[in-house]
Amino acid sequence: MARRRSLPYLLLGVLLVLGCATGGVVVAIQLGHREDVLVLAHPVAVGQKLSPQDVREVSISVDSNLAVIPARSRSQVQGRAVAYTLPAGALLTRDVLGDARVPPPGQAVAAVGLKDGQYPPELQPGNRVTVVAATSDTSTGSRQSRSSTWNATVTGVHSSADDQVTAVSLQMAQDDARRLAAVPTGQISVVMVHGGER
Repeated sequence: MARRRSLPYLLLGVLLVLGCATGGVVVAIQLGHREDVLVLAHPVAVGQKLSPQDVREVSISVDSNLAVIPARSRSQVQGRAVAYTLPAGALLTRDVLGDARVPPPGQAVAAVGLKDGQYPPELQPGNRVTVVAATSDTSTGSRQSRSSTWNATVTGVHSSADDQVTAVSLQMAQDDARRLAAVPTGQISVVMVHGGER
């Protein structure tokens, strides 16, 4: 009786061992098809031409549907412009090279001038942010403060020569960009949100 009861457990153990062995073979095959490709070593802004220092090589398992740029083609991407603002580590594909494709349809790029304390010092192109505008409403005769918020992606960060004001370019929905452009200077703050880089 004890032998009959242990038989199902023995079969289960054999199946488990076979399953693990099969999984190991599949993983080994996938790892065996790795390819050396190019990724960005630094963040780049839309329209920027790639220099040798902007790219580096990594070995990854590549999806055949992805038009990656192999490491052996490194010399062919030097001097080429990028069509989007991209963060460090972004995979270089044929689609991200070429003429600027920013903003896409339905989107616009708004510029805001920010001082220290109105944005995180780590802010860089590719970051996802929430833009907060605090304004005063005097339409009712009493001075009331209210705030508006919009989601955006940072496409550029440029400090002035005297470091007093930093110009931040924000890609967002067209209607939101128009509303943001109407907010008086000094009443805008930028908050980095989860998902930091697009």
